Amino acid sequence: MAVGNEWINGYLEAILDAGSKLRVQGVSLPPLEPAPALASEESSAAYNPTRYFVEEVVRSFDDQALHKTWTKVVAMRNSQERNNRLENLCWRIWNVARQKKQVERDYSQEVARRKQEQELGSLEAAEDLSELSEGEKETVPKPDGAAAHLSADEQQPQQRTRLARINSEVRLVSDDEDEQSKDRNLYIVLVSIHGLVRGENMELGRDSDTGGQVKYVVELARALAATAGVHRVDLLTRQISCPDVDWTYGEPVEMLERLSSGDDDGDESGGGGAYIVRLPCGPRDQYIPKEELWPHIPEFVDRALSHVTNVARALGEQLQPPPSDAPATALAAPVWPYVIHGHYADAAEVAANLASALNVPMVMTGHSLGRNKLEQLLKLGRMHGPEIQGTYKIARRIEAEETGLDTAEMVVTSTKQEIEEQWGLYDGFDLMVERKLRVRQRRGVSSLGRYMPRMAVIPPGMDFSFVDTQDTADGDGADLQMLIDPVKAKKALPPIWSEILRFFTNPHKPMILALSRPDPKKNITTLLKAYGESRKLRELANLVTYTLS
Repeated sequence: MAVGNEWINGYLEAILDAGSKLRVQGVSLPPLEPAPALASEESSAAYNPTRYFVEEVVRSFDDQALHKTWTKVVAMRNSQERNNRLENLCWRIWNVARQKKQVERDYSQEVARRKQEQELGSLEAAEDLSELSEGEKETVPKPDGAAAHLSADEQQPQQRTRLARINSEVRLVSDDEDEQSKDRNLYIVLVSIHGLVRGENMELGRDSDTGGQVKYVVELARALAATAGVHRVDLLTRQISCPDVDWTYGEPVEMLERLSSGDDDGDESGGGGAYIVRLPCGPRDQYIPKEELWPHIPEFVDRALSHVTNVARALGEQLQPPPSDAPATALAAPVWPYVIHGHYADAAEVAANLASALNVPMVMTGHSLGRNKLEQLLKLGRMHGPEIQGTYKIARRIEAEETGLDTAEMVVTSTKQEIEEQWGLYDGFDLMVERKLRVRQRRGVSSLGRYMPRMAVIPPGMDFSFVDTQDTADGDGADLQMLIDPVKAKKALPPIWSEILRFFTNPHKPMILALSRPDPKKNITTLLKAYGESRKLRELANLVTYTLS
């Protein structure tokens, strides 16, 4: 080092504030020996801030820069001022060194955290497998050379001997696979019994049964039908020929308008697309609320089974005709549903029965859950147990949800909170057990007779094909002109604006729009509270709540 480590002695003098005393006494400090790279466990127990500081400085800066700084500082005549300034400079250098290493520390901590999570997951898996016998711990034998080259379609008949449960794998399809899947010709069945379901001019908010779920299932059917590889989608619902509702709800079949896509060439073979299929269930001349539909579920299952069977055979004759050299009496293989998706508790029970009868996978979406509703009603204290049961048939609803859990391959949720705090209340699902069963499946060991559906969080989306966009160049100006002078505006001002604008002090701000019926479980009060308590949000946007009564 430059000038024989004397500058390090000065650093120590400044930090310990002992330089003046040592000079008065005429004592000179011996040169410091370089600290070892790694201290032993005994020495590391006693923390030495001075040594730590020196090591940080030595490792972070070169000798010339430090000696130059030292030369400038010691040129001062006043020893006290020199020591104070030197101490300040030392701490500044140390702070710079810490900042330079902060990124490295953060990165190393992140790597260590990920490694710890992986080790913890492996440890949990090992603990879960520790109770297995030696025979169960053996890996599943790999198929021989001939079986290894079989395609998934050729191996499918062997796998249909029993309905797979926890070993179903949900994965994203790449663009290349999406191109290859256009010729799969899948048949998908959706079930949503209650409410008034139709493709156009939905009467959303007419009652508690005709709300967001109706919009959800109709848009889902359209989106699935526009997906590559999907030939037909049937949305099964109840047929209603009641004079109190529109006649369209009594039509047996309604074809949904196809969504436009870049590679959509139209359905040349016929029979494809999305359809609303209305099946008679209970009194046809009565509109029955969902709480009173439970006695008619078996009838709906029978009619749905007949419809799905007929469609599967028709699609088989259309898409998979027998070869030309086959006998005249040969029948085409039916195209059975790829999946049956039940929405809400009543449709989940229907889907469970259909999937069990046809031996096809079942998926369910709760939309809202009975146990969670029961918990909320009891907390409110407005109704007692017998009254809740008589009004909402809550026990029957929970039973149907448990049946759906017992049969479903996958449960679609909108949020993670729904998995942990709502489905966790049910006997048919436990988050930790589900994870352990999936680990067993990946390890190729027995699940000991237990199975649980897989939870998939799929937030609801939006169909932007109906959104009317405008040029960004004159977008703000057009909106402003519409508000200032509706007569000169290019676009007509919506009639509802006259009712809304009178409440705004600044109508030019963007709008936060909330649509729902006035129900406590829609949590409108929390939205109002969050908006009212956020000054920044109030400055950025206006809040409009539109309730349907």
